Amino acid sequence: MTTVVFVHGTGVREPALTALISRVDDGLHRAAPHARLVACDWGSAHGATLAANGASIPTDDGRHRGGDAPANTAAEADAAEWELLYTDPFAELRLIGAGAAPSGPVPPHRSPADAAIRRRLTDLLADSGELESMLRLTATPHGEQAVRALLDAPELAEAAEAAEAGTLAELTARALVAHLLADASDTGDPLSPTAENRDAAIAVLTTRLGGRPPGSERGPARLLLRAVTPLASRAAVRRRSAITRATHPAAGDVLRYLARGDAHRAHLADLVGAQPSPVVLLCHSLGGIIAVDTLVTRSLPHVTLLVTAGSQAPFLYETGALPSLRYPQPLPPSFPTWLNIYDPRDLLAFAAQPLFPAHATDLPLSSGQPFPHAHSAYWTNPALYQAVGGRLP
Repeated sequence: MTTVVFVHGTGVREPALTALISRVDDGLHRAAPHARLVACDWGSAHGATLAANGASIPTDDGRHRGGDAPANTAAEADAAEWELLYTDPFAELRLIGAGAAPSGPVPPHRSPADAAIRRRLTDLLADSGELESMLRLTATPHGEQAVRALLDAPELAEAAEAAEAGTLAELTARALVAHLLADASDTGDPLSPTAENRDAAIAVLTTRLGGRPPGSERGPARLLLRAVTPLASRAAVRRRSAITRATHPAAGDVLRYLARGDAHRAHLADLVGAQPSPVVLLCHSLGGIIAVDTLVTRSLPHVTLLVTAGSQAPFLYETGALPSLRYPQPLPPSFPTWLNIYDPRDLLAFAAQPLFPAHATDLPLSSGQPFPHAHSAYWTNPALYQAVGGRLP
């Protein structure tokens, strides 16, 4: 009989662990009736906890413990607006343009409504590097990309039909800055401006685009955006304690393992050593990292197969963060065959075969779920158990 040791991922604690083990046991039994499942509950003994009962978490009313500065409601609302704009830079243009009457053909004697703003945007292309400088970003091509995206956006023409020139200039400046900062963040720019620097850049851009002096209200666009903005940032700050207490095991488990992982690896090695041969390790997420490190640092010859699902071990190895092995050192000869399963939509899952071709085989397996649900859907996917069952000794 093959013993399958299941090594869970981050944040799993009772009673969720018992439910998870039951689900894995059922799926494994259907695919491989001869297998026996044993759970490695490293979370209970070595997982992250708030040792001081959350003393490091600022209070929910927006004040630090012992402080007396109340939350700035206007600043919170502004931050929530920008949270939406960083996700959808053209939201304000789209909202103001939604109220425009359908535009027909432009009469021969009349210029298109967006002609002037387009000319000014085109002039900015020659000075796109100035945008990064105003926003205190590193030297990148994001300014030119943001301008061209606006010139190509149908929202610009629609907003021009509905908004007067001053309002259109400010909305366009905000869209330009939102697009630029979102692009910079996505590509890992190490700098981000403060809200004060961001708004100062918008004021300069608004003037260059033919708008009114800073401080003018955006009228309907502001009201519309505030109406549809979920104020997620404000809600998150208000509920910070509850959110942190609910989610700290997931992030804390990773940090604690990377800082003090010896106990996790010893726990797994002792459990494996107590099992009859052959043993297969079936691991999820951080559990896969623990298993890889354990197999690199210890000889466990009766482990004949390692199966990881949604694991970050290959990524940590490539970035030099895997505790047991530095790139480009190879896996030891004693390392078992490795089946690495990943969902292409799971952004926390990485490929192992390109890095460890002598040991690892990658198996893409889609659950049909988007991220982050894809990271948790491995254990309800019958195809996973079929793939594992077919490889058990």
